[in-house]
Amino acid sequence: MTDFAAIDFETANENPSSICSVGVVIVRGGKIVDTFYSLIRPEPEYYQWFCQRVHGIREEDTYFAPVFPKVWDKIVPMIEGLPLVAHNSRFDEGCLKEVFKVYQMDYPDYEFYDTLVASRRHFGRSIPDHQLHTVAAACGHNLVNHHHALADAEACAHIAIEIL
Repeated sequence: MTDFAAIDFETANENPSSICSVGVVIVRGGKIVDTFYSLIRPEPEYYQWFCQRVHGIREEDTYFAPVFPKVWDKIVPMIEGLPLVAHNSRFDEGCLKEVFKVYQMDYPDYEFYDTLVASRRHFGRSIPDHQLHTVAAACGHNLVNHHHALADAEACAHIAIEIL
């Protein structure tokens, strides 16, 4: 796979629709050609301590951030015609579907590929686990700032370039 958009969401709470940040990496011809990152005012708008502990985003960080539809309007032209790739895509695809429902947006059935599933097939038991940072390292990418949506999307893109 040489043309795709790697995507990662972080959520504010246990609700999949509570996206508080997004990172997108556009790959064409096997090369990263563009990136996008934004904080998002989550819906529902509250933060669980365990989510904050993972990504460090707090309510005051997103208080003046745009809502999801405004951010998605910027992403749509970037990803048009591209399949989406995520590490554990069930999570990211689930978040996307739920936030589309919350804002009563028509979901266009994006095609998702999963680098977690691909890494299990590709590496098997040759690596200790299939967490994003472990798989990224096995593909020669040093994931710095894990759980920042853009850093995670970049790691996912590097994995996909190597093994998809």
